[in-house]
Amino acid sequence: MATDTLTVPLLDTAPIIIDLGKEKRKAIKELKRGRGKLMDEVGQAVAEVRASLAENGDAARIVPVVLIYRQKKRRKGGLLPLSF
Repeated sequence: MATDTLTVPLLDTAPIIIDLGKEKRKAIKELKRGRGKLMDEVGQAVAEVRASLAENGDAARIVPVVLIYRQKKRRKGGLLPLSF
């Protein structure tokens, strides 16, 4: 049985890693839709990297972006505890 190998070209530049920290579920959904506060933050980071690449003459280079975030846990509970 023959095995096929997949070759992936190595990137010349390191990826942009943006750590967003803990965020609410709604903010993450908005980010996935391309809107909201987090999208503005990501857009600013990408604009800064593009500007620095343009200064170096590498404006046409493709740079991957990696987003790291953690979803905040929902708070459970009511007004009164169940145990008396």
